[in-house]
Amino acid sequence: MEYSHYFDLADFFDFPDSKYEIRDQRALEFMRKRYPEAALEAADYLAGIPERLLDRQELYTRTFDVQAITTLDVGYVMFGDDYKRAELLSNLTRIHLRAGTDQKGELGDHLPNILRLIPKLPELEGEELLSELVREILVPALMLMIREFDRERMKQKNERYQKHFKTVIDTAPGKDPLIYRRLLQALLLILKKDFAVDEMMDRIENWAKGADFLGKIVKEMEIETGANPANSGCDS
Repeated sequence: MEYSHYFDLADFFDFPDSKYEIRDQRALEFMRKRYPEAALEAADYLAGIPERLLDRQELYTRTFDVQAITTLDVGYVMFGDDYKRAELLSNLTRIHLRAGTDQKGELGDHLPNILRLIPKLPELEGEELLSELVREILVPALMLMIREFDRERMKQKNERYQKHFKTVIDTAPGKDPLIYRRLLQALLLILKKDFAVDEMMDRIENWAKGADFLGKIVKEMEIETGANPANSGCDS
């Protein structure tokens, strides 16, 4: 199978720059031809993001970086700071070096970097390893990311951010501050069709309910507070 479309999908998840409109529309047209269900999600995403580049960048940062809804670091979503993430990063870094991936200053498990690796992985490591990466790491991580956009979970995260940082950043600009959920859902639908992971997704649904990005960031906050309470912004 040919996987070059994952290069274009990766562009969707990069920090927005001045070329985003051309890239996004090209990817949307491709989806409409091969992945109509995913195209509906992507079209809703494009309709809901801000028009101004600075506003789009702020939305991206608010979603994935500062007081984040979730993170695009797939290994962290799956394992937190456990040694399993370090092992995954070690293996991915080795493969990225062989593939010549431009990682844009991010770690090897950053979602766009993994997507750019997909077209090259069959030749470098074989289809079996690609299937394992998608089934065991990428798809479960996406399911967890998408779940974090639930409004009740958002409320819980903001309460934790308020307690720790003494403030919560204002809602990101745009019609829908949770719009990146649409894009993540589109990607999951494409992977579902390309790799036939329907049954696996059903099996891991209950497992996903027990995994918790919020729990990971709470643990980080507790470590930070215990290590340096004078500078943490929390009550001692």
